[in-house]
Amino acid sequence: AKIDAYLAKAGSDKSRILSATVWLRDIADFDKMNAAWDAWIDKSAMPVRATVEARLAGDGYRVEIMVTAAA
Repeated sequence: AKIDAYLAKAGSDKSRILSATVWLRDIADFDKMNAAWDAWIDKSAMPVRATVEARLAGDGYRVEIMVTAAA
């Protein structure tokens, strides 16, 4: 929902995402994250994506996502 809101604020939407980077606290969450991503993303405009395990900004975070989209 946050990504959708930021994209709308920039005059874009998920069909215009060019690339995404996903950071997971625990790579064991990959299948769950991938299922959520697949349910959300516009299948007619799949962006390139990288997913890695990383230490995140706080203990309350399990995933961080950065997207680059065309306006």
